[in-house]
Parts: sequence; C-alpha cells; structure tokens
Amino acid sequence: MERVKRLAAEHEVLIISKTSCCLCYAVNVLLRELGVSPLVYELDQDPDARDMEKALVRLQGCHTPPVPAIFIAGDLVGSTNEVMSLHLSGELNRMLKPFKVVQEN
Repeated sequence: MERVKRLAAEHEVLIISKTSCCLCYAVNVLLRELGVSPLVYELDQDPDARDMEKALVRLQGCHTPPVPAIFIAGDLVGSTNEVMSLHLSGELNRMLKPFKVVQEN
C-alpha cells in the first residue's frame, strides 16, 4: 500500500496500468488530450507488482486489480467509469486544470 501512496503523492497525475489493457490506453490518451502528462506505471513491467495489485484491490474495494487506477493530486479518482463520468460532466477538466502542461487562456 505504501508504494501506491508514495507514487500517488510524488506525481500530480498517475495512471496505474497494464500494457495490454485497452481501457488503460484510452484513459492515458484522454488525459494527454486534456493537456496533462501523467506518469503511467505499468504493473506488468514490475516483477514486484503483486503487492501493488493487492493494495489497489483494498483501495477500490473490488476482487480483481482495477486498472486503470487514476490518481490526481494524490487522491484516487477511480477507474475508467469514474474518469469518464467526470469527463462527461466537465469535472475532470476542472480537476486537471492545475496540472496542465499548457495552461488555457
């Protein structure tokens, strides 16, 4: 759990992902199109990721590792459903505004 919390605290926008996950890819593309540069942490590229997967299960209260897991400003936003709901309501853009690489006028 500590690794997940540390990564989330150290990076403004974090996506915990798997390279083979199309939803992870879609969320990454969406965030980049909204002007942020998230850190993408690929679980399947880390031989010690099992503890991180267990931590994500505990954080999100589900039975399988929920990827993508998106953190903004150290807080868990959720997975694809939550991010897309926030995006459709306009709330995601507001949440990301302080972290945009190129600020809007």
